[in-house]
Amino acid sequence: MAQLAQIGGQPVLILPEGTFRSKGRTAQENNIAAAKAVADAVRTTLGPKGMDKMLVDSIGDIVITNDGVTILEEMEIEHPAAKMMVEVAKTQNEEVGDGTTTAVVIAGELLKKAGELLEQEIHPTMIIRGFNLAKDKVLKAMDKISKPITLEDDGELKKIAMTSMSGKSAYAYSEKLAELIVRAVKQVAEKRDGKIIVDTENIQREKKHGGASEDTELIDGIIIDKEVVHPGMPKVIKNAKIALLDAALEVKETETDAQIQITDPNKLQEFIDQEEKMLRNMVEKVATSGANVVLCQKGIDDVAQHYLAKKGILADRRVKKSDMEKLAKATGARIVTNLDDLKKEDLGFAGLVEEVKIGDEQMTFIRNCKNPKAVSILVRGGTEHVVDEIDRAIEDAIGAVGSAVEVGKIVPGGGAPEAEAARELRKFAESFSGREQLAINAFADALEVIPRSLAESGGLDPIDTIVALRAAHEQKRVEAGVNVMEGGISDMTKLGVIEPLKVKTQAINSAADAAIMILRIDDVISASKLDKGGMPSMPPGGMGGMGGEGEY
Repeated sequence: MAQLAQIGGQPVLILPEGTFRSKGRTAQENNIAAAKAVADAVRTTLGPKGMDKMLVDSIGDIVITNDGVTILEEMEIEHPAAKMMVEVAKTQNEEVGDGTTTAVVIAGELLKKAGELLEQEIHPTMIIRGFNLAKDKVLKAMDKISKPITLEDDGELKKIAMTSMSGKSAYAYSEKLAELIVRAVKQVAEKRDGKIIVDTENIQREKKHGGASEDTELIDGIIIDKEVVHPGMPKVIKNAKIALLDAALEVKETETDAQIQITDPNKLQEFIDQEEKMLRNMVEKVATSGANVVLCQKGIDDVAQHYLAKKGILADRRVKKSDMEKLAKATGARIVTNLDDLKKEDLGFAGLVEEVKIGDEQMTFIRNCKNPKAVSILVRGGTEHVVDEIDRAIEDAIGAVGSAVEVGKIVPGGGAPEAEAARELRKFAESFSGREQLAINAFADALEVIPRSLAESGGLDPIDTIVALRAAHEQKRVEAGVNVMEGGISDMTKLGVIEPLKVKTQAINSAADAAIMILRIDDVISASKLDKGGMPSMPPGGMGGMGGEGEY
């Protein structure tokens, strides 16, 4: 494998021994097979009747999920082309927060169709040209069938959240959860230069198993996973005036190693008294500002805790930096780094601060903030795995509602936009006489993998469903999609199955770009270095737990 040329019967070695290489059609077939295997791994999770995957790692930890990006991140994927499919899911998750399975499944299907064209001796550059033309056409077609949505359309936003959660464990409680999610997104949404920006980082999610899933609640403020530092402190404070300190309530140690020698016992007592006095002064500064709640990013000395408790001030220490930033947005407080600067104007407000026992842990709830720009959702569920999956469903739904509001456009779900885009593509392909026409038609066929997968996961006949769907779209019924619950084709908007346009456009963009990148590769050279045992390491062949479909 390492010899690349022969001169006068003598092999010329260019690559080191143990290097693995595959060229031309072999390389393309291997890459396509690996990418298809990834898509097949998540395809059955699509739709309201999608199945879950149980992932068990080497130490026996279990993840049970329906979430595309979680499945792909948890799987230990080795194949380089397959890793590019994982990137598709990650990009989709970061950009939109929902539609990760859709993006990966479309990418896999595009490569499968490209593979069929390669077998017909069509050059990859012709396929790539056709795919690029098709992608632009699909994005325009989807924009054409989209409808506007605003922050005030509560009912529509709720439907988006419920569509996003369909098929996940949270679906049984989706109505209540959807309400919480819409309220949370509306609360943190901000207008900048006439545009609505939703920073989903400002919606904190705190998971606690125990209790029922319907106990999940929205807090108009922040939950801190910390207990009150001193038993003598009040556990509940109404009309809280909150000081956020990024400064330790401790006596600073010297910067360099220093030794203090005390020869007189009285001096020792003076030294201790001086430390205590300094700590008392710190607490006095806090009390003078009018604060009755102190949330400190750094430590609080035991003596300082005692004085704070005597003043009736509730305090938490070692609060995470990210939580401090959210607290500032929620309460309107300013984070103070120097105690001498703490003034009344720096304090934030919350209607109620209380320590609550959730399960076997104490947590501090900062509730009833005035118009908070950061809120929290306390996610509950019977077991740890249930809570994790509900949390993932909530994360996806927050992303979906947020991106719907930001872009301000929605499309029907249930495979309707893909079917409409496929119809437009077939019409568009007729204007080409070259081989691009075949690639554009292949792109149209690939898009139909979404309604086909929905039909399969719902136990419907995929061929009958696709035929009926095509017929409906030929009759200009652009909102016709797969009715997974009752079978057949229905108007998705009437059923309340709607999705943000951004979820679809990002999925198409990511999928097409990944497919094109993989198609461009005609040579895979993997330099395997010798490991410590002196044996060449294995070439990146198959993918862990995926069968041999991606192997060389």
